[in-house]
Amino acid sequence: MERVLKITIGDDWKATLRAGIARAMESGEYAGESINFESPAAFFSRLSDKRWQLVNALQGAGEVGVRELSRRVGRDVKRVHEDAAALVDLGLFEKTPRGALLCPYADIHVDMHLRRAA
Repeated sequence: MERVLKITIGDDWKATLRAGIARAMESGEYAGESINFESPAAFFSRLSDKRWQLVNALQGAGEVGVRELSRRVGRDVKRVHEDAAALVDLGLFEKTPRGALLCPYADIHVDMHLRRAA
């Protein structure tokens, strides 16, 4: 089974979580996983361009060590290690038992709605 991640942006994270659980309960099948950010500012502060480059390099690549990942993206090992640790904390990457990194998601979807202030 391929894992799917949906990233949402909204201040009502509980409603997002309830909707995901309801979909899974209705179908009885895997409905994907989700991460919610309370605002666009929070999203962009945690998922910078350099971190998206790491996601792009690791998605579908299997287990990759930090040194190899830094070589693939042409960045300093220390900075890649810091960014990878942040991505592990967010749940976009996982650490394997051997200490390598893994992006377990075959599909990552970002759902963002911007509305004019009332």
